[in-house]
Amino acid sequence: MPDRTVFFISDGTGITAETFGNAILAQFEMTPRHVRLPFIDSVDKAHQAVRQINHTGLSEGRRPIVFTTLVNMEILSVIKANCNGMLLDMFGTFVAPLEGELGLKSNHRVGRFSDASKSQAYDDRIEAINFSLTHDDGQSNKDLAGSDVILVGVSRSGKTPTSLYLAMQYGLKASNYPLIPEDFDRRQLPPALNPHRAKIFGLSITAERLAQIRNERRPNSTYASLANCRHEIHEAEAMMRREGIRWLSTTTKSIEEIATTILQEIRPERLVY
Repeated sequence: MPDRTVFFISDGTGITAETFGNAILAQFEMTPRHVRLPFIDSVDKAHQAVRQINHTGLSEGRRPIVFTTLVNMEILSVIKANCNGMLLDMFGTFVAPLEGELGLKSNHRVGRFSDASKSQAYDDRIEAINFSLTHDDGQSNKDLAGSDVILVGVSRSGKTPTSLYLAMQYGLKASNYPLIPEDFDRRQLPPALNPHRAKIFGLSITAERLAQIRNERRPNSTYASLANCRHEIHEAEAMMRREGIRWLSTTTKSIEEIATTILQEIRPERLVY
């Protein structure tokens, strides 16, 4: 059984509430049950949310924890007045003091994506996602110069999810190339990558973890065997050292940690720090 049920309430997607809430909850040894309640953008929906929260508290015998990023004060007041959970109003906690400090009123904009159709940053992010999909797994050499980051590594070392995370989170055009036996035989990077060395970053992984991942895809194959994984990783890491490519092991790192390290090392020009 979970230690506690945690609700994330927002008049937008709820991503901000959940991300912030999870960062706080990670400080505690507990296994909460997560319930995201997005698009609570009317008083009626607020009352429905309250009923769900209060019912959960009664059935579990513990009051739920409620993270909210509601910006509509009328809707928020319904939650505050009727919710029996422990309410953590993140915008109220941070926005009001900032208004006083800055001498400005916040625009109380609902959600990060509310003006997406008018946002150049959003359009750039969509373009970056499409670019990263087109340049996934070495599918295309076209416009590699347009890449902000080029990831290399053996198959299933984490290149594709990292590329998509960089595109979705930061709007960066990320290409990725698998290092294959032909590259190891030549003892050189794929020729198409040579003009773009400053943008290249390598990903590696332990052989045991790689064999586990590959066996889920192609069980009992030479491709997934521990001996083959050890060979490929040895050759890939030797090549990256030989070519002077910065790299890290993804074995125990989250996508967020991998992406942060890449950004610190590559420092793409289009990304504002």
